[in-house]
Order: sequence, then structure tokens, then C-alpha cells
Amino acid sequence: MPRTVYCVKLQRELPGLEKPPFPGKLGQRIYEQISQQAYDMWPAQQVLIINHYGLNMADPEARKILREQMEEFFFGQNASMPEGWTPETAGSGSGGAPQRKGGGGAPRKK
Repeated sequence: MPRTVYCVKLQRELPGLEKPPFPGKLGQRIYEQISQQAYDMWPAQQVLIINHYGLNMADPEARKILREQMEEFFFGQNASMPEGWTPETAGSGSGGAPQRKGGGGAPRKK
């Protein structure tokens, strides 16, 4: 049975992470106070931050900025989800642009 935590991001009791996501105080704090479901939201936010700020992850200063943004995402004043927010259920297909049949790229020119 997975361990549960009171998730400060989602404001409820949920299954926690199996282990700290990385060493150090922030990793331990995330392990103790963030659910797996909330942590799974981070990769999309991380990409958004990297692209928005044009961060080069080989630069130590960029990694510091990303770590600060991570802490703000999970624990900042506006970190909790809006009232009435419900998590997307797995496989619901909601979110993002409507899906078209066929997919693929632009139509071919004849």
C-alpha cells in the first residue's frame, strides 16, 4: 500500500512519492508534502519555464532559477490549485486542443 501525504499543492490526502525526487532539503520537503499526482504536474510546468526564460540547463544559474521556480510551484503563496479544480482523470483525453482524426502534419500539395 503506498504511503499517503497531505499534499499542500492539491490540498488533500493523496498517495505520496516512493522516495525523494532528488537529494537535499527541497527534495526531502517535496517527498514529505507533495503527492505523486502533484509531482507529475511538474514536468509540463518545467518545460514551460525553460522555454519562457530560454534557460540553458548546462548553466548553473539556469538550474538555480529552475529550482526556485519549482519551489514556488509547489510551495509558493499561489501554489495551491484554484477552488473547484478537479484533477484530470487518466485517459480522459481532455485538455489541450481538440483532437482531429488522422493527425499528422499539413496536407500535401498536389
